[in-house]
Amino acid sequence: MRGAVMWLKRTAEALALGMTAMTGGCVNVTAPDKPIVINLNISITQEVVYRLDNKAKTLIQENPGIF
Repeated sequence: MRGAVMWLKRTAEALALGMTAMTGGCVNVTAPDKPIVINLNISITQEVVYRLDNKAKTLIQENPGIF
């Protein structure tokens, strides 16, 4: 019984070692042909907040009893 367990353990180890050796050449790392482009469109929020702030000030000045 103990011999069968040892045989099974060694067979599993050999299989794992063989599979690890086979996957060694599967990974290829290459640089891209074209450069990576990142577009950032961020400047919209500041303008919108400023316009809202201006309209709020005008509304409060025209209707002081709102608040």
